[in-house]
Amino acid sequence: MPDLDSVIEYPLEFPIKVMGLNQPAFRTAMIVVFRKHAPDFDESTIEVRSSREAKYVSLTISINAVSREQLDALYSDLSDHPLVTMAL
Repeated sequence: MPDLDSVIEYPLEFPIKVMGLNQPAFRTAMIVVFRKHAPDFDESTIEVRSSREAKYVSLTISINAVSREQLDALYSDLSDHPLVTMAL
């Protein structure tokens, strides 16, 4: 398997999809997590989609990724967050 760092050239625009229960606190909490790792991300570009029954919501948030370490730390925080069901 090829080393991903050898095929990814940083910096790059990197979209991340985060899913959780559809509640007002979810979007706000995700903005806080993303700002910690990518303070320059533009929250006006967040794409929001609700599930068919509107129980869940997904946010697609694009950041200017500068390193593999940055992405690893972001995914780690998302995985540990109690409001996050899944992060892709």
